[in-house]
Amino acid sequence: MRTEPTWRIPVGILGLFAVLMVYAIVIARYAPDIIGGWPGIVQALVYTTLGVVWLLPLRNFLIWMETGHWGVPKDKS
Repeated sequence: MRTEPTWRIPVGILGLFAVLMVYAIVIARYAPDIIGGWPGIVQALVYTTLGVVWLLPLRNFLIWMETGHWGVPKDKS
């Protein structure tokens, strides 16, 4: 367990916020033009998928914020 603060946590939080804002703006700007004429159930499926897809790299990103390694570090036993 870490006892000293690290720069990765505040930078990671600000970076995550910035990337999510850009992602949300891009989706809000371009998705309606592309899928606006599709049936409502398909639109709901697309928006649900787009709303969850940003979670895929989040685990590795949070591990990097805590440890400095991208992904689960290998045991050096």
